[in-house]
Amino acid sequence: MIAIIDYGVGNLFSLCSSLKIIGEDAVITSDENVIKSADKLILPGVGAFGDAMEKLSESGLDKVISGKDIMGICLGMQLLFEKSFEYGEHKGLGLIKGNVVPIEDYIPNNLKIPHIGWNALHFKNNSKIYKYINENDCVYFVHSFYAADCDESVTATAEYGKELTASVQKGNVYGCQFHPEKSGNVGLKILKAFCEKEEK
Repeated sequence: MIAIIDYGVGNLFSLCSSLKIIGEDAVITSDENVIKSADKLILPGVGAFGDAMEKLSESGLDKVISGKDIMGICLGMQLLFEKSFEYGEHKGLGLIKGNVVPIEDYIPNNLKIPHIGWNALHFKNNSKIYKYINENDCVYFVHSFYAADCDESVTATAEYGKELTASVQKGNVYGCQFHPEKSGNVGLKILKAFCEKEEK
């Protein structure tokens, strides 16, 4: 069973629908016992980093997710990092080394922010979540901040004026800056690969 963590932010229902399309038993939950018993976790997120971390902390869910196979999506990926500089400075979950910083300080100033649209993935390191797709397949992004100082964990980038972190992995912790649930068949294949049980 895949537990989609409900902490008050995120595109929960389209994500749940995508998982059901690929035949996965998925549940939207904030119940600690359900989360602990799940095979894998997905941490979605839309909104501001500071607010999201506050909600995770207040609910106690920030303590429950460690040690599980987990995929963070969009803001959910950013929460996996040590720190964010979105409207101040905020501590993250610290599951992956790095910081979340504004795109506007990095890309050419003629490009629109937020970065919205389809971009090709450029693979940097092997990751099982890409086993069913090809280099340069396109996925859908919506974001104004990106993960930096995390080269050792980057598994793919996407170009928007400059190369931006598209996905990361450290052990059983995965993050996608893009939205697999909004990325058509490519996104479904990425979710399928994440949800598969490891071969013994």
